Amino acid sequence: MKTYELQDVATPNLLEDTFPYSLPPVIKFEGKIHELIDGKIVEFDPNEVKTREIHITDTTFRDGQQARPPYKKDQMVRLYEMMSRLGGPNGVLRQSEFFLYTKNDRETIDACRALNLRYPEITGWIRANKGDFRLVKEMNLKETGMLTSSSDYHIFHKQNQTRKQAMDQYVDVVQAAWEAGIRPRCHLEDVTRADLPGFVLPFVQQLERLSEQVPDHMKVKIRLCDTMGFGISYPNAAEPRSIPKLIWRLRHECGITPDRLEWHGHNDFHKVHINGVSSWIYGLNALNTTLFGFGERTGNPPLEGAIMEYVALKGGLNGVNLPVITEMVEYYEREIGTHLASNYPFVGKDFNTTRAGIHAGGLRKFEQIYNIFDTAALLNRPPRVSITDKSGSDGVALWVNEFLGLKGDERLTVMKVSKIFRWVMDQYEKEGRMSSITDEELEEQVKAHLPEYYAKHRKN
Repeated sequence: MKTYELQDVATPNLLEDTFPYSLPPVIKFEGKIHELIDGKIVEFDPNEVKTREIHITDTTFRDGQQARPPYKKDQMVRLYEMMSRLGGPNGVLRQSEFFLYTKNDRETIDACRALNLRYPEITGWIRANKGDFRLVKEMNLKETGMLTSSSDYHIFHKQNQTRKQAMDQYVDVVQAAWEAGIRPRCHLEDVTRADLPGFVLPFVQQLERLSEQVPDHMKVKIRLCDTMGFGISYPNAAEPRSIPKLIWRLRHECGITPDRLEWHGHNDFHKVHINGVSSWIYGLNALNTTLFGFGERTGNPPLEGAIMEYVALKGGLNGVNLPVITEMVEYYEREIGTHLASNYPFVGKDFNTTRAGIHAGGLRKFEQIYNIFDTAALLNRPPRVSITDKSGSDGVALWVNEFLGLKGDERLTVMKVSKIFRWVMDQYEKEGRMSSITDEELEEQVKAHLPEYYAKHRKN
């Protein structure tokens, strides 16, 4: 057993190389993590994660529209423009997937194209039949996804086919895409509930053999669809649910390179974000997301969460424009009329709001104690405090200082706001109040008890 001795220090070690505050916490790895599969090593190489060109793709206008009323054309165009600014000039947000079936869908694609934005590239989605394929040709898209269901649940019970019939149909549509000069992206629906050696791997190997006949930029892509959220990120989980093993087999046994592999998850078991990030770590480049995680049933990997994880893995922004996340929230709630859960990370109105007095005290003394990163600089969202009977005098002082915009030595002490604090406590102890104190109520108390500060700092 190793013995550790206390190391008393004169200055604090804030681990700033991991928690820089000017960025989301940086994700670091030490050494390699591996396991055995068929006697071979399934490696997770930290150096490869740092150097591989991981990126994000989006399906807000496809899967994201299956969870809510359809977006209007102008709403999709506006969100698409904001996505372009969020992902930045280096294409961290690389592609966006659209439906093609309605007039509104097709007019929206034309309107987005008219913006002349390099990223995200517009791609389509169709079922794997030649009737749908004409829509892709009519829209003159360079790439389309196609539904190639991979589990026997779908092949036998939804499509009423044998495995061979399904595989032959899929291959026919892939070849039709190549003939039309369109890159095919096969969506292996329900892959985490499929027979890997009996259908998935033979099908992918057949696609790879056919891809040898086309230029590199036309080779088939594979999207791994965890349709029911059955995927597991644990490296020693059994197949077909093991994400590390699935990606390893596709890369090493089927020859699919990381730039042609993509993960598409669902959140049925609260694993959508960690599963998506694990897919990046274990060897594929593209993580498919939706804005705020809206998607079929329980939703998809949230775009804003993937953006934050990207920055954390890479240790830098690489052109990402994080304040656009807040801009998208404001647009979504103001123009689209959908309000997000108040405690939702990064975007909910209370995600960096505290109600606890001890937390408020920490924020007042040193912001980094209870704020995950510099949310004011990165998201244009300063930390806030919501006042209740649990907020304490520290919470009231923090609210007042933020409301008045006081910095440094100007900031008021808890003694200076004691009358406001007493009024707050009377609301609960004497009046029996159960709700939080509103900002408007607190403003009136500042006017009444700190009139000179209000006149000086809140003229407008």
